[in-house]
Amino acid sequence: MANRTGAAAERAEGSEALASEAAEAFAAAAGVERHEIAVVLGSGWGAGAERLGPVTAQVPAESIPGFAPSSTPGHAGMLTSVQVAGTDAHALVITARSHYYERRDSLGVAHPIRMAAHTGARIMVLTNGCGAIRPWAPGTVAIVRDHLNLTAATPLAGAAFVDLTDLYSRRLRAVVSTRYPDLPQGVYAQFPGPQYETPAEVRAAGILGADLVGMSTALEAIAARAAGMEVVGLSLITNPAAGTGPGGLDHADVLATGRLAAERLADMIAVLIPAFLMA
Repeated sequence: MANRTGAAAERAEGSEALASEAAEAFAAAAGVERHEIAVVLGSGWGAGAERLGPVTAQVPAESIPGFAPSSTPGHAGMLTSVQVAGTDAHALVITARSHYYERRDSLGVAHPIRMAAHTGARIMVLTNGCGAIRPWAPGTVAIVRDHLNLTAATPLAGAAFVDLTDLYSRRLRAVVSTRYPDLPQGVYAQFPGPQYETPAEVRAAGILGADLVGMSTALEAIAARAAGMEVVGLSLITNPAAGTGPGGLDHADVLATGRLAAERLADMIAVLIPAFLMA
């Protein structure tokens, strides 16, 4: 047991060192020393960086230590530094999400998040595309108010007793609701993937309190809170969850819904990022 605990601690220390190295490499490549806010753009949200303000630098993620090429269609694999319009602040925009199902490595999932913390980010904005258990139409954006981590994994190691009571910040959720009062709030359940959930799994998640199901976000949110960041989550509903709609599920349909919503989502990012910084 002692050896196992020691190995976990060493691995955690190594992941922090790698995140620090990645932050230094990105700062050098971008020519920007500090980023005050970070945003992970998931399925459908990729155009958000274009509306935030002038792009200072765009860096292929795989050129930064700790990143690997994405194997997921619809994910660009870039790290972008943007000066947020109307402010002196810079945003780190991540379209290089590392999904748990790609490598079954929770530390790899957390690497972009930990790197963002080392760049100075105090706020982490997590976006995703997901299925809806509730009868919310595709194209709807939901605010994540809590999550169920159903991956049986964690990005933490050792005695890392992190308080997740207010993981998805009430303060930042209020900022979103003030500007978009019609958005519903829900509980997001992360499954390990890459297969879609079965109808039985969706029913079970619903009984546990989930409103949304997907394959990202929860592990990232835990890592962000452990790194001291304030977290807000936004989910684009791309499809009814398995067994709740009239047909089956296809990733092409997920991408199509994202394309249809792209302009609206980009506008939303452009409104919310400055609002979070000024809140």
